[in-house]
Amino acid sequence: MLDSPKALAFANSTQVDNGTAYGEGKRLAVEILREATRWTGTTLVDLRLPNLFGEHGRPHYNSVVATFCAQLAAGERPTILRDRELQLLHATDAARLLLTTAAEDAGGDRGSDLYQRRTVADLAARLRRFDALYRHGEIPALADRFDVRLFNTYRSFCFPDRFPLPLPHHVDDRGGLVESVKVHGGGGQTFCSSTRPGVTRGDHFHLAKVERFVVVSGEAEIALRRVAHDDVVRFRVRGDRPVAVDMPTMWAHSITNVGDRELVTLFWTNELFDPTAPDTYPEPVLPAAARA
Repeated sequence: MLDSPKALAFANSTQVDNGTAYGEGKRLAVEILREATRWTGTTLVDLRLPNLFGEHGRPHYNSVVATFCAQLAAGERPTILRDRELQLLHATDAARLLLTTAAEDAGGDRGSDLYQRRTVADLAARLRRFDALYRHGEIPALADRFDVRLFNTYRSFCFPDRFPLPLPHHVDDRGGLVESVKVHGGGGQTFCSSTRPGVTRGDHFHLAKVERFVVVSGEAEIALRRVAHDDVVRFRVRGDRPVAVDMPTMWAHSITNVGDRELVTLFWTNELFDPTAPDTYPEPVLPAAARA
């Protein structure tokens, strides 16, 4: 017989006491779990989470962030029916809280320092600014952690339909110039790699990093697969036809030199690389059979 867990984390809601059917359902669930864990000797961690948002959320359901992002990506304008202040938390932060609070037997309002208070009108205005710039391939100013996660949520609704993204390419008798990335507010890190024919780089994903690939010489295939999904998206790109492909968060990605000469690729990320917290998780894009 398996031993009972030491702690059980329950994803409750800050709306548990608001008198709605949803809140009442959460309240009853806690009572049931409290009685069950009393008999097993398990500690119940009642974590009350606010409004959650994140990449690939379901629009027109229970997240105004997902609805606004989907509307803007489709070229529509969000409509505000009633403005009010919201408490917001990104889904990956919620997952981290559930894991850490269970381990530490904590709960209640733990993690509330990560909650962000924004009005519906502020969310709409912020996302409209993101959309106005990103439609032209420009990176908006990302002032803080919340902005990065909100921008990544918006980006998830733009992929893959908007890519590859053509870049401004200026040619004269001296040669050519490509505008690879425009970042409002500055910041980030740029690096360049060379890759031999037949070699693949990458096979990993990121949780928060904004990353852009631009092939400047040679020919490559950029392949991406959403984590926990099977479909693979592929882009063939060449240095003489410069385009940008941005890596959505929580999509495994790789780049392979499919040409017969050296591949040169320019990479840009929104943050400096930190070897102690690289935000890079190994994950093959292609299944083992396809790689054989």
